Amino acid sequence: TAFNIVKNYVGGKLFVLHRLDRDTSGILLFCKDEKIKNSMQDSWNDVILTRGYLAVVNRINSNGTIKSYLYEDKNFNVRSCNDPKKGKLAITNYKVIKSSKNYSLLQIFIETGRKNQIRVHMNLIGTSILGDKKYGGNKAKRLYLHSNILEFIHPVSGKNVYIKCSSDFDIL
Repeated sequence: TAFNIVKNYVGGKLFVLHRLDRDTSGILLFCKDEKIKNSMQDSWNDVILTRGYLAVVNRINSNGTIKSYLYEDKNFNVRSCNDPKKGKLAITNYKVIKSSKNYSLLQIFIETGRKNQIRVHMNLIGTSILGDKKYGGNKAKRLYLHSNILEFIHPVSGKNVYIKCSSDFDIL
């Protein structure tokens, strides 16, 4: 796993701060100090400023925002509803970067970080992520979802840290 690779490289204790859904590529954030890890996790919504993703979806022509409540069913599948008593609020903003005849490349920013949020929301508007077997995407060799931007307040210096990671999405 990525965790084991980084842990072996660091050669000591390691804690996961920012993880991704299985098969999603991109930025991961680890921490070597448990107190800092706990501090960041306890104030996650205050210290994480930006979470951006690239996704290839069935072609769409407009930008937008998706707001719904997400919950996990008894089979551990994440579902969307409009009932705040049933689920947790999830907000996903997306912008079309470019399109081909069949697909669009989106830049996505999430305001909340729910399990499978982007994948469920894209499916909700009828444009699943390419390669997303769980939420109805067209068949592909991989899931075309990539964490490309992470901005946070550094727990020691207090300065903003901005990380941007390119992708290899070359199908458009």
